[in-house]
Amino acid sequence: MDTNKRFLVGVYDDDDEVMAAVKAVRSSGIKIHDVYTPFPVHGLDKAIGHPRTRIPMAAFMFGCLGLLTMFVFTLYTMAIDWPMNIGGKDFYAFPDFIPPMFEFTVLFTAFGMVFSFFITNGLWWGNKAVIFDLRSTDDKFVMAIDTASNQKSEAEIEKALRDTGAIEVNVKEVIEEEA
Repeated sequence: MDTNKRFLVGVYDDDDEVMAAVKAVRSSGIKIHDVYTPFPVHGLDKAIGHPRTRIPMAAFMFGCLGLLTMFVFTLYTMAIDWPMNIGGKDFYAFPDFIPPMFEFTVLFTAFGMVFSFFITNGLWWGNKAVIFDLRSTDDKFVMAIDTASNQKSEAEIEKALRDTGAIEVNVKEVIEEEA
């Protein structure tokens, strides 16, 4: 079953304008779906109300998984499966295996972060991107507001967008396909 979502899309000319508009729109009690910009605008994520990212915690966990994987692998292969006495050393000479453990830590962190990025941003195969306004990749700043998640009417939201300096306000309907 397909569901339609209705968005009001405000288009702005300037990054300072859109930053001030985000603060004004949020203070009036309107929930912002997202803001699309042609370049990074510092502080915009906090102004929209996005929670702090958990990327460093995920990177640390992927690194720990890589380190543990290589530790167990080298321990199993060199001390349990095929123990060899090389030059009178212990079966498991830990310092010898620090470089491969480090490499696996970096490898698991890198691949884990790439896959996490794709999954959390909905960039898996077959997923269609929703583009609210093509000019957001060129020179305009676009604020999208989901009308269903707001208590205010479309007319009130449109007035708030126009009052904050939007050069145009459009309605965009998005069809979401459910599996």
